[in-house]
Amino acid sequence: MADAENVLIGVTGGLSYAPVGTTIPTTVDGVLAAGFEDVGYISEDGVTQTIGETTNIIRAWGGDNVREVQTEHDYNLTLTMIETTEHALFLYYGDFDAGVVEVKAGTVVRGPFVLDVLDGDKKLRIVIPDGQARPDGDVVYQTSEAIGYPLRITCYPDVTGVKAYIYTDLDES
Repeated sequence: MADAENVLIGVTGGLSYAPVGTTIPTTVDGVLAAGFEDVGYISEDGVTQTIGETTNIIRAWGGDNVREVQTEHDYNLTLTMIETTEHALFLYYGDFDAGVVEVKAGTVVRGPFVLDVLDGDKKLRIVIPDGQARPDGDVVYQTSEAIGYPLRITCYPDVTGVKAYIYTDLDES
């Protein structure tokens, strides 16, 4: 039976990151381990999760499809950080030290990420054990908008092959 209580909205939430080797959470609740840093406000567009795959269709003589094999699989999160903090600048530019950003090639931030998505008292927690943050668009400086830092987090498989763990507080009963 349909239940409107199960219609969730990504009302608000937060993104945190930590250095490689930081203990990742294994539940929907609880305080994050020392080392995790909150990136601050995310734009009203929220966070977009993209799962993509490429497949190869194997055809028999005569042209019938007889099998489809996955050749690529991607899992990414994209968002725009709108709070100018040391953490947002570090994730976007990959280099921030003592109030100075050095823009140069090859600087990316890699490590675990946690995205908490809240809808009232309901919660989803997406844990990325191994993610890599990269700029994903332009930074625009204008009078009518907050300065935004568009970011893409590419998620890599952990030692068990998992790219993301999505924990919920939904009751299985």
